Formats: sequence, C-alpha cells, structure tokens
Amino acid sequence: MKLLVLVALAVAATIAAPTTYHDGAGITYQGFARNGVEVFLGIPYAQDTGGKNRFKPPQPLQATPGAVVDATKPGQACPQQLGQWYAPLTLLNVTKESISENCLNLNIVRPANSSYKTSSYPVMVWIHGGSFWVGSNMEPTHEPDALVLNSVDEGTPIIHVAINYRLGFFGFAKSGALRQEHSENAGLRDQRAAIEWVRDNIRYFGGNGNKITIHGQSSGGLAVGMQLLAYGGEKELPYQRGICQSQALEPGITGNFTRDAMVKVIEYTKCNPGNSSTDSPEVIACLRSKDTQTLYDASAATYTGDIAHNIGDIWLPSVDGDFLPDAPSKLIAEGRFGNASYMFGWAQDDVNFFTDTDIRNENDTLHFLESYLPNVDPYALTIPGKDQNVREYLSLYPIEDFIPPSGTPIPFLRTIIGTSLTSEFYRTARVFRDILMVCEPILLAKAINKKGKRVYMYSFNQTLLDPIIESLYGIKGMGVVHTSEFAYIYGNLSHYNVSGYPFNPTKADYDLAQRASRSWASFAFSGDPSHGAPAWHPSKTLQEWLPAFWKFGELNTYDHAPRRPGHTYVYSIGGPYEGLWPLDGPESIEPVSSQALEERCAFYNDPEFIKRAGF
Repeated sequence: MKLLVLVALAVAATIAAPTTYHDGAGITYQGFARNGVEVFLGIPYAQDTGGKNRFKPPQPLQATPGAVVDATKPGQACPQQLGQWYAPLTLLNVTKESISENCLNLNIVRPANSSYKTSSYPVMVWIHGGSFWVGSNMEPTHEPDALVLNSVDEGTPIIHVAINYRLGFFGFAKSGALRQEHSENAGLRDQRAAIEWVRDNIRYFGGNGNKITIHGQSSGGLAVGMQLLAYGGEKELPYQRGICQSQALEPGITGNFTRDAMVKVIEYTKCNPGNSSTDSPEVIACLRSKDTQTLYDASAATYTGDIAHNIGDIWLPSVDGDFLPDAPSKLIAEGRFGNASYMFGWAQDDVNFFTDTDIRNENDTLHFLESYLPNVDPYALTIPGKDQNVREYLSLYPIEDFIPPSGTPIPFLRTIIGTSLTSEFYRTARVFRDILMVCEPILLAKAINKKGKRVYMYSFNQTLLDPIIESLYGIKGMGVVHTSEFAYIYGNLSHYNVSGYPFNPTKADYDLAQRASRSWASFAFSGDPSHGAPAWHPSKTLQEWLPAFWKFGELNTYDHAPRRPGHTYVYSIGGPYEGLWPLDGPESIEPVSSQALEERCAFYNDPEFIKRAGF
C-alpha cells in the first residue's frame, strides 16, 4: 500500500490561527493509493455523538493545529444491526468492534496524481441507504474507484465523498423535548454538516466546494430529497445538484411510525418513571444516561411487531419546525425549498423484493396496502373530482396486465415464501412502486422545474441481481429490483462475483457500466448527464438524455420524435428500449405508455391522497 500525505495549509496569513478542523490549520491527512485512485478513509467531520452530544445536532470538531489524521483505515460505523444485511444484496460486514457513536466520518476518493494546489474537481457526496436503520460509507457495492476512473477517462473528472450519519433511534429520535432544543432529525443534520464540511474543506484535496452533487439511494435518496427542503429554503443550500435514486419522499413522515417507535424504546428502557410524558426533558436525560449498547438493544427489540407496519421504515424524518419546518408536501406546493438541479429515478421492478410474496388474490393486495398506508381507508377514500377508492384505483392496474414469468416451486428459505409468484403479486408490487418510487419523485421534479431548475428522470431496466436472488432465496422472476443500478453506476460488476453467487455478466452489462457511471459523473461535472465531456472528447455516456420537461428555447428533438410541452420524459437506462421516452402520448412506446404513469400519478399526487399517505 503506497502511503499518501496531504497537508491542509493555513488559509491566509491575515486570518487568526484556526482552532477548528474545518478552517485548515496545517492538518496532515495520510491516505493511500488503490486501483489507480487516491483514498482517504475515516476523516472525522464532527464530534463524537455519544454522551452529552446524543441526539444533539452535530458539534464542530476542535482540532489541534498541525494534527495528523490517519486516513488509511475505515472510520467507525454508526450503531446498527450487526452482520450482513441484504436489500437485496448490500454487503455491510458490520461487526460489534466497528460501530460506535463516534461515527461521523467520511471517505474521499480522488483521481490519482492530482495536485490539490491546482486542481478543482467537482465533487459527488454519497448518502447511503438502508431504511435509516443500517449502512455505512464502507459498503463494497458503493466503492467509487471505478466511477472516479471512468470520470477521468470521460474527461469529466470528479472527487467522490461517502459519509456516515446517525441511524435509527440515534438519528431520528422524536420528542417534544428534543424539538425544543432543535435536536430532532439528527441524522439529517449530520448529513448537512458533512456536506458543509466538504464545501469548506474539499479544496485541500483538489475539489471545488462550489460544485457539489449529493446523491443517494433508497433512504439515501429520501435524504437527498429532505436536504432540498431543509429549513424551508430559508438557508442557502451547501450544494448545487442532487440525485435521488429509488426514493425522494416517503409516506409516513407526518404519521405516527416514528412516534410509536419512540414510545416503545422509552418503555423498554424504563425511562418513563411515573409514566411521565414521552416529551419531557427528564425522559431525554434518562436516555442520554444509558450506554450505547443498552439503547441499541432497546431499539432493535422494538423494531419489529406492531410498529413496523411501514415495510420496516419506522425511524423517519419528522416535521420539527426547524430543519423540516412543515410537511414536505406543503413545502413543495409552496415552493419553499432550495435551488438545485436534480435527477430522479427508479428501478423498473423496484420494490418487488419488499412485497409480500404470499400475495395470491385481491384481498391479499388490499391487506398489504392497508398495512403500508394505514390512514388510507381502502373502502372509503374519496377524492373530490374523483370517485376512486383503493379498490377502484386498482382498476388502473388491470390484473391481465400482470402476467408472471413461468415459476417453479420455491424452497422454504424464508417464511414469507411459499409457491411461485402470482399476477396479483406483480400487480401489488407495481402499485407499491408507483406510490413510493415513481409518483412522489415526479411530484418533486415538477416543483423543481416550476422554479426554473433543470430536472432529469430515468427508469433503470437492467440487472445482475435476478439470478443471485434466485440462488439466495429460491425466488424466480424478481426483475430489476432495488439496488440494481449500483453495479453499473459504480462500475463494480466484479463486486458481485462473491460467495459463489451466479455471475454471468454479458457484454451489454459491461457496456452499461461504462455509460451509466460516466453519465452520473457527467451530471456532477456539468449538470448534463449526456454531454459533460469537452466537445473534442467523444462521449461514452448515455446519449441524448434530455431534461424531463421541455422549456422554450431548449433542444426540442431527439433521434426518433419531437419533444412536446406538457409531457414528462424519462430515460430508460439499459434493457431492450434504452432511450428518452414520454410517459404517454403517440411518441411513447408500449412498455412505457402501458404503465399509465401520468394517470396513476395524478391520483397519488392529489392533495387528499397525500394528506392521508402522510407526507
């Protein structure tokens, strides 16, 4: 391992000697070379969050001028479930020794042989997913070496940063007492602090703190959406672009999931003497007095059961009157969010892996939807101007449109698995996908476009995971599921050749890994996923990926049809019909238009449905 040493010089002779890490006080960072890039691991960006700092907003570091930071080893992960967690194939390898409340650290990967004195690379900041319950900046499926190398080869070099932030009970505890001290949404505040650290310090690593793109997937995508809404747009964003992969908003943020989970933890730890209010400062003081393991065990013991009715997402952001000053839907409707260009997208069969595989008939579908959206009465919801209730909006999903692939008997690898998947399963999964992964991002995308910022949208249609899922779980025909894009945008196909899993990538897979990773870097470099490279440099990105909404004066044609005002355009990435397509209309194609997303999203994005869904 080649050791690299980087010194962050004092910013100017006229400035008093800095006392905090982010001011640059001659701090020396020791990193290492790997795979043709330069790597710096575990760099702290805020203080330990344990003890008196538990739940509180991240506290600035107090660094000693001239200190040496060993950035050759991973930092600690935040308290979470141990071992490996699959969603469906996210390798965490988190051990008891690798977690701590002193976990606010980040990793930096930059092009090799770069001069931090002369370079000024755009920066991508990765916010990992995992239901705000698990995950870290060391997950191998997110290793950014190939992404950085492809960006250099494309002529759009970027620096990649991956952050840790508080999770679960530690990051999203909800209480009136915490609200009073502006300590709710601690995990989101961690993310904001990390982005601000990058803005203020990345110049020491050759980066441009004024060209930052934040990106995340699943709950990480939700976080990227929440960062846009931070402080109702009253404070300037510390970044310029965002990418939301498979989530941007989520039902339940204005509901009781997190509140119920908090009550359970308080009861479990016996921190409610005399049945005192869960909102009292005494309860929070009690929780702060407990050791880390006791609190994690309490949150883990209460994570399942009657409060885990939101497909496991129970520790959610909350409306706290500060970081999130109002319901996300209201902030969006009123245009109270920051100014940034965004990219939104989903996987074609995104939530199939999280849909109950025992679903056999419409009653099973209704039960699943009632559990997911407990405030949407499946037999009584009426929206003004519409007469659909849940049973009736299922008529937007004709069962004959959902023909399962030929199946085989499924071994008893998990309790929810019985026989082969049914048409009703695929129908339910599509409703679930549209509500969570498609229509909410479209709602936010249209609001951003209304404010005059560019928006790009995609649907991912290629995967390496289908045979792996069949091998692991005995399920055939899951499709292009959640996390399918990781192998391609990070260029990490080889990372899936582990543990004897089926691994048979085709030339099309390797080609897509080139195009997708370069488009992500291109968006960060220039705000355009197709044309970020210099004119003299042949681009290998996804071609002719134009904004989702046409504006007067913009390019109005692409290779097969004119773009028209009033339509939403989505880029289909990978698969048999790659390219830019409107969601409906004569210029669309059957695999896209048959999803009827304009009609379905009009229902889900109606204010009455949003109110009942809880965001």
